[in-house]
Amino acid sequence: MTSTGIEGFDYVIVGAGSAGCVLADRLSRDDRVQVLLLEAGGPDTDDLIHIPAALGMLFGSHTDWSYRTVEQPRPGRTFSWPRGKTLGGSSSTNVMIYSRGNRHDYDRWHDEHGAKGWGYDDVLPYFMKSESNRRLSEPYHGSDGPLHVEDRVYTHELSQSWLDAAVEWGLDRNDDFAGASPAGAGLYQVTCHHGRRWSTADAYLRPALGRPNLTVRTNALATKITLDGSRAVGVTYLRDGQERTAHADREILLCGGSINSPQLLLLSGIGDPDELHDVGIDVRVPLPGVGHNLQDHLMAPVVWETRNSTDIVRDLLTPDNLERWRTHGDGPFASNYGEVGAFLNVTDGQSRPDVQLIGGATALILSGEEEPDRPVFTVNCIPLHPQTRGTVRLASADPQAPPLIDPRYFDVPADTSVMVAGLRAVMGIAHCAPFAEHLARSYLPASDDLDCLDGLGDVALEEHVRRWSATAYHPVGTCAMGTGHDAVVNSDLEVYGLERLRVVDASVMPTVTSGNTNAPTIMIAEKAAELIGERPC
Repeated sequence: MTSTGIEGFDYVIVGAGSAGCVLADRLSRDDRVQVLLLEAGGPDTDDLIHIPAALGMLFGSHTDWSYRTVEQPRPGRTFSWPRGKTLGGSSSTNVMIYSRGNRHDYDRWHDEHGAKGWGYDDVLPYFMKSESNRRLSEPYHGSDGPLHVEDRVYTHELSQSWLDAAVEWGLDRNDDFAGASPAGAGLYQVTCHHGRRWSTADAYLRPALGRPNLTVRTNALATKITLDGSRAVGVTYLRDGQERTAHADREILLCGGSINSPQLLLLSGIGDPDELHDVGIDVRVPLPGVGHNLQDHLMAPVVWETRNSTDIVRDLLTPDNLERWRTHGDGPFASNYGEVGAFLNVTDGQSRPDVQLIGGATALILSGEEEPDRPVFTVNCIPLHPQTRGTVRLASADPQAPPLIDPRYFDVPADTSVMVAGLRAVMGIAHCAPFAEHLARSYLPASDDLDCLDGLGDVALEEHVRRWSATAYHPVGTCAMGTGHDAVVNSDLEVYGLERLRVVDASVMPTVTSGNTNAPTIMIAEKAAELIGERPC
């Protein structure tokens, strides 16, 4: 490996994902500053990225970090943790559901964690600033932001049947999960534009690429933050077999996400002293919260074999339908699989949901261990407020070694209890018309008798959860914002104990939001851009 000289910029952004692309655009609008954006993955030129229904083919590909957790003791297995490794990050590989959580999530950040300026009324303007919603508008939605959000242009007939059944079961119909309240059942809006995935690379980065003050380097793996006393002054990275250093005259902005941002801090000697000593890294800034407070949404599936219907993946992803998508931007290739869902409370009767459901007419069995050879419909159940807290730690001082990811799934029995209650709601909806008439048998849990699911006891459902659950791709919290002992950044997202270093991504969330995390991450970056130098919205 050879080393090259030091280059100078005003801002160095590490990670071109959901947050990094936002910052690259917003900061480079000031032509007086020079901005460098580093991305460990390659360009987002793979056609599969832009086809919504091709999302399953991205997992394990060159656009995926392909992480795995350490073995989780109670299920006795590891869990796949896909994360986007390309321009746009996970917004280029996710399920594209547009969800914000609810008011309580952000008020809790403010009231319980000391995140001043991050209550719901504080952050709503930044959601709206980011968004260009094709159907919805004020007071909750924006209409001229970079991020296109639309009603999906294709919905499978069984998704609509499930929605009608959920209403028959007792849920309110909700046509705006990101409005006054997410409670109820409805079709999900998606981050797409005329049936095409619309990542943050599309929304923010691509329009900015022609600016002479923005430099984008792909296949550039950041390995260390260089410090001068208490000041962060540069980023060392590997590219084309060479080690390079970029100096930042103003600030370094970490946007690597809940795995890579704490990993880079730890590699730079910023973290828990005992953990750093264990891997032979000198302590530069003792900060015990780095890599701790890891939270993730876990989901468990119920799958039915269907009759008199089709499966999106098995039956509808045909060459003719691909040509239809390419020509008109619609048809089954515009499906995100997770077409329909609900937010509901299954434990204490409060109006604030504690479970999210995501359903679609194919095998959404995201553990990847089962591929049905017949048409199926899946509903995944996601407890929204996990009490479990895990860690991201270094396996070694080698920056190219994957970190040790330990979400500690099932450590808190109450999390499993919420999941079981949610699965019972899923089964209750399945008995309602018109969805019930399309069900042939239970595929998972396996049984020829549909009614047998109602007779399963809590122990059997708990075993089902441990066997078939998977990540919902929502890791947060490992560089938490706030004033507590384990906080890593303050309310301005500045790393405690250091100057000119901020973290701007999902890792700063003190607690996970009550839904999908991509939209909240974009919101965080929009607000951060103002904190760094933009005028208020």
